[in-house]
Amino acid sequence: MSQSAAEPIEPILTRNFGRPDSHTLTAYRETGGYTGWAKALALEPAAITDAVKRSNLRGLGGAGFPTGTKWSFVPKGHAGPIYLVINADEGEPGTVKDRYLLERDPHALIEGMLIAARAIGSRLAFVYVRGEYVAPWRRFSAAVREAYDAGYLGRGLDVVVHRGAGAYICGEETGLISSLEGRKGWPKLKPPFPAIKGAFGAPTIVNNVETICQVPHIVNRGPEWFAALGTQTQGGTRLYSVSGRVRRSGVYEASVGVTLRQLIYEHAGGVTGNGRLKAVVPGGASAAILRADEIDVTMDVDGLRNAGTMAGSAGVIVMDETVSIPDALRVVARFYAHESCGQCTPCRETTGWIYRMTERIVEGRGRKEDLDTILDVARRGTGTTICAFYDGAVGPYISYIEKFRAEFEALIPHA
Repeated sequence: MSQSAAEPIEPILTRNFGRPDSHTLTAYRETGGYTGWAKALALEPAAITDAVKRSNLRGLGGAGFPTGTKWSFVPKGHAGPIYLVINADEGEPGTVKDRYLLERDPHALIEGMLIAARAIGSRLAFVYVRGEYVAPWRRFSAAVREAYDAGYLGRGLDVVVHRGAGAYICGEETGLISSLEGRKGWPKLKPPFPAIKGAFGAPTIVNNVETICQVPHIVNRGPEWFAALGTQTQGGTRLYSVSGRVRRSGVYEASVGVTLRQLIYEHAGGVTGNGRLKAVVPGGASAAILRADEIDVTMDVDGLRNAGTMAGSAGVIVMDETVSIPDALRVVARFYAHESCGQCTPCRETTGWIYRMTERIVEGRGRKEDLDTILDVARRGTGTTICAFYDGAVGPYISYIEKFRAEFEALIPHA
């Protein structure tokens, strides 16, 4: 039986956030840091993976794939190197959770990497940090130096901190790997999947910062404890970046079983502006929008999928009734047009075209048939590209228009 989402939870990821020295090794040890690693050393690698599987930990970067299952894909008995890659390229609009972890609790990531590396048999890990994240990069790099000085790193695992160059597409795991290899950050065709052939041709596990920060707690307190914090198909807590028209924007930790309504009204203090909720983006800009009458939904991967959207990066963007949905779509469409890597024709051409069409409608120059044309073109490109970038863009394109069509039509002369 999982804990009720309405009940307050014990802080896990945010337990140290209130300490001014939370980023230091001293503070981390004082709150039980590296005890999970000590326990992991007494476990066989397969037992660590099994514990993560039983915890129901799912990827918290966007895809929501079961973490332990991903680890188990690494070929058994592989003779060559195996790499662990941490995706700290947090670029999803509306999302800042990984930044908080890198700045305020970097040793949680390092401990999680030690445990994950032991589970998959890796001796070298890369942390790919978003180029714009200067302060988080400095904090995390300092923590890595502390971990080397203390003997946690360098005795079985080495860590390379790599800074990105500001490309959203490098948040996609194979695009990130291409960039890490020194090439243009273009996603790669799958299969082969990175766990079989990833960075530099070797088996590679790519995990998000927040996902790996949960691992020490699973090992330290048990997979059953972690699973009970969430829902039937997803365990634990996660960090929600809540922004937009709310009284208290910020990053909140809650069970994955919390409802979107609870996040907005209990955690973030309710809606500002005119005080009337209009719509919510529940999982970062790539998530399909939800109307005000659709927020009684749990924030786990399956709960939001069943609602026709996705948990994604848990970037919750709240809109009141004064927000223009067409203008919001124009902003999102401009982002996708700018960030498409250009490798796949459907994505390269369609994202730019939809942005121009949306801009034309917002500026009052649209035509009656434009909305149906956008919907048709958006759907035709689904599933035709190398990575999921375009499929992510389609969620906003379609949901904004279908759920708020009257608003778009009101901007079209003689619609």
